[in-house]
Amino acid sequence: MEMPGFLYGFYEQRLLRDLAKDRIPEHIGVMVDGNRRWARQFNAPTSQGHQAGADKIHEFLGWCQELGIKVVTLYMLSTDNMSRSSEELDLLMGIIANTLDRLDKDADVSVHAMGAPELLPDYLGERLNKLTKRTPAHEKIHVNVAVGYGGRREIVDAVRELMIDAVDRGADIRSVAEELTVDDISKFLYTRGQPDPDLVIRTSGEQRLSGFLMWQSAYSEFYFCEALWPAFRKVDFLRALRDYAGRQRRFGS
Repeated sequence: MEMPGFLYGFYEQRLLRDLAKDRIPEHIGVMVDGNRRWARQFNAPTSQGHQAGADKIHEFLGWCQELGIKVVTLYMLSTDNMSRSSEELDLLMGIIANTLDRLDKDADVSVHAMGAPELLPDYLGERLNKLTKRTPAHEKIHVNVAVGYGGRREIVDAVRELMIDAVDRGADIRSVAEELTVDDISKFLYTRGQPDPDLVIRTSGEQRLSGFLMWQSAYSEFYFCEALWPAFRKVDFLRALRDYAGRQRRFGS
């Protein structure tokens, strides 16, 4: 049975009150999954589901800013998603572009693009490039936008860039290979210089990573939520944070 709306307000406030401020994750990765299924529930066009998902992203980032979360990585479009119909992709690309434009208007947000820009339409690649170069006056949150992203491709790109850098420096490739460390590869990931995600959330009930931050999430905590992304509520987010706060992170030990 659905909880009456006014009760959610009380429940939300209780969750906020009980949330340990020193257990708030610094970096959260989010797999925004379920837009199409949400639309099908209402016999609505797929584009309406994607638009509802885009609106939820802005709402979600507001929650993160309220709680002092510093970094958010949004998995918006994977390389596998590029195989969808051209009609759906065109609509989705347009919605993503509009989402970037809305982020561009927020003076408190910095944006970093993650993915393969050559897979994207020129206008979308240009928006991502513009946003990445912009420096906000008062940064409150840093947002990694994973568009045309694949975890395996990221690792391949990192190794390729590492090797090219070694050649440019005149280093011996065999010596580079023999001395290669985890930190060496980390320096060339899309998220170089950023903390690894503390918590990764996936909506829609699916319990797999689908290549999201494969390298960076080695010691992340995972939370799988049944709600479809457009229906993801603040209480769902607070429950995820409460669950995270109650875990003992072992980092492989």
